[in-house]
Amino acid sequence: MDDGFIPLVAILGIFIGLPWIVLHYITRWKTAATLTNDDETLLEELYQLARRLDERMDTVERLVASDNPEFRPARIVHDREIDNQPLRELDRMLAEKGRTSK
Repeated sequence: MDDGFIPLVAILGIFIGLPWIVLHYITRWKTAATLTNDDETLLEELYQLARRLDERMDTVERLVASDNPEFRPARIVHDREIDNQPLRELDRMLAEKGRTSK
């Protein structure tokens, strides 16, 4: 009886247990790699916050530049086309996402 039990356990382990473990972790890996709705909402809120902060920085820089003509901002120039293009692309993607989710 012992002679048949060990090979049976080995065969079941190889043909049932091993594929189950591999498929289980593949499924876990695929589900963990995607963004959840909460993640997407958080990213959208952070994006909106970054845009508002950018607008505020532009305002502060304009105020400082009006008081001190020698002031040179060390950051991106306001409303430069090359800087605004990625922002427009993000706005377009958010608009598409909003249309598809409704």
